[in-house]
Amino acid sequence: MTSTSPTETHVAPQADHGDPARSWLGRIAEGRAWLFLAGLIICFEVWSRFSFGATFVLNPFNVQSIAIFAVAPLLLATGQTFVIISGGIDLSLGFIMGLAAVVAAHATNMAGAAIPLPLAMLAGILAAVLVAGVPGVINGLLISRLRIPPFIGTLGMFGVARGTAFLLAGGTTVPVQNSWFALLGNGRFYGVPYLVIIAAVFVVVMHYILSQTRFGQHNYAIGANVQAARRAGIDIRGHILRLYVLSAMCAGLGGALYAARFTAGAAQAGEPLLLDSVAAVVIGGASLFGGSGTIFGTVAGALVIAVIQYGLVFVNVEPFWQFIAVGLVIIVSVLIDQAQRRFSGARQDE
Repeated sequence: MTSTSPTETHVAPQADHGDPARSWLGRIAEGRAWLFLAGLIICFEVWSRFSFGATFVLNPFNVQSIAIFAVAPLLLATGQTFVIISGGIDLSLGFIMGLAAVVAAHATNMAGAAIPLPLAMLAGILAAVLVAGVPGVINGLLISRLRIPPFIGTLGMFGVARGTAFLLAGGTTVPVQNSWFALLGNGRFYGVPYLVIIAAVFVVVMHYILSQTRFGQHNYAIGANVQAARRAGIDIRGHILRLYVLSAMCAGLGGALYAARFTAGAAQAGEPLLLDSVAAVVIGGASLFGGSGTIFGTVAGALVIAVIQYGLVFVNVEPFWQFIAVGLVIIVSVLIDQAQRRFSGARQDE
């Protein structure tokens, strides 16, 4: 007879195979982000053909633009996915990304004076990711050791990272003098932007970590029931610390790629992307109660936001409507999540 270690127990909701209706409705609810995405693409395609006699989705330039639009919020949302699944939230990611962008610019310029440009580019990216890990460590310690609520702890780090980024940047943008860095941000491999390739590889790696490793399974367990996870022998404190470091480093990579795309580091680089990162996770099917969510769902959520933002501009609608559209999609996603939880009999916090 074989035995299973308590720490390897996978906590996940089981499908109700006895009720086909529930099973189908559950699958539809879980795939709502992809349905939103398909609906938006069809809507903009029809709108574009009737208004301009041109295609929307079959235009390679549009597809590339949407993919590039989605890269930065997706990188932030990837780390945010891990945090939200665990039952937390990270409000500091926007300015951690800005801090990383400024550090990447400074480090690349300084390294470029002493070593070859390709190595200077790598040094700048590495410095950005490592520096971003510092506020991640502080977030993790505040939340896991001092038991400060994630909302408050990361909100405080939002201000600290913001001020530090502006101080390092001197209140302005920091231009990058490195042709390899510019090529990374704006070059293409057989028509596919390097930024999109990097983001795709990164997403696959993060999907593997979340779905196939013990770290990912522990993350689901903590989000589903932290007391049960503690009784199962999971190191809650250590996991939360590592979780916020991972989240911050995702923002660090986003900041480095932002600096590459615009050949400049800006402290406010991630400020408008924080809410987009949370929205992408929620639209992608993750529950704000914790315990559920996927990386590929977050990819769909980020693409939904990018299609809305680019599509409205493409069909010549005032860009301010994008805030209303994204807000409505978030509300509908949360309502579907609530209905799904009631229908499945899951516990809800009043």
